[in-house]
Amino acid sequence: MFTARKKGRLAVIGAVAVSAAVALAGCSSSSSPLDAGSTSGASTSGSDTIVIGSQAYYSNEIIAEIYAQALEAQGVSVQRQFNIGQREAYIPSLEDGSVTLFPEYTGNLLQYFDSSATATSPEDVYTALQGALPQGLEALDYAEATDQDSYNVTKEWSEQNGVTSLEDLSKVTTPLTVGANSEFQTRPYGPDGLKSAYGVTVTVTPIEDSGGPLTVKALKDGQVQLADIYSADPNIATNDLVTLKDPKGLILAQNVVPIINSAAVTDQVKEVINKVSAALTVDDLIALNSKSVNDQESTDKIASDWLTEKGLK
Repeated sequence: MFTARKKGRLAVIGAVAVSAAVALAGCSSSSSPLDAGSTSGASTSGSDTIVIGSQAYYSNEIIAEIYAQALEAQGVSVQRQFNIGQREAYIPSLEDGSVTLFPEYTGNLLQYFDSSATATSPEDVYTALQGALPQGLEALDYAEATDQDSYNVTKEWSEQNGVTSLEDLSKVTTPLTVGANSEFQTRPYGPDGLKSAYGVTVTVTPIEDSGGPLTVKALKDGQVQLADIYSADPNIATNDLVTLKDPKGLILAQNVVPIINSAAVTDQVKEVINKVSAALTVDDLIALNSKSVNDQESTDKIASDWLTEKGLK
């Protein structure tokens, strides 16, 4: 099994994986889950302080930092609790109010609360999510920006096998393996979902870096034929990979959506964060991620520059 940085919305982050996330992304502003001491200049927690969490994933942390700086620009006291890990770790913190704001993704969060959800379009997924959230949690406006699981192949393999969609995989006669975090095995869009929707059988080769460089290398070296890589990852384009189309909507829309503890968040905070969501596009998120992965810019600078560009700071 390969090990490297892990994406919080898919798997538990150990100390080694968190360290790798910091080293690879070059953008972390805290290094341990729920560590109040690593607040990157945040104010001391108090009754009027917004506590912003993030997954242990560079892209999610960038969005969380954007939220933090946007609020601070309006005089709101903010505390950062980044690199928390997977949903099992941070959803209880949102529910008990120890974390009050968190950047999430609509489709995966919907399936976390309702594994039988059938909505697929961005609007329908968001509506279903609003109904599925437990009492006390609220979804603010979702962004155009999306960062969802996607099946990817090399351009060479795509051309050799005539595969450009998940549907095309059914005509491939050789065994298929997909490189992904081990938790991919039980995800609704994993092997069972692919078999049910498209009649395609795949096995999972665990590579614990959430579609990162180890996964890309395994794909390019032919160790796996497919790889689960998040759609806003700039390395899809950098490595000339082909993202397979999903005509049956196996993978739900994954728009960025702020989740709040409604009892702890004021209307002012909601207004500020909704403005951020209104400005955050698909191209923006890919560009932000590229600044982290390829340019090795810090999270602080990436967030500050984007907010300034959008006139939100």
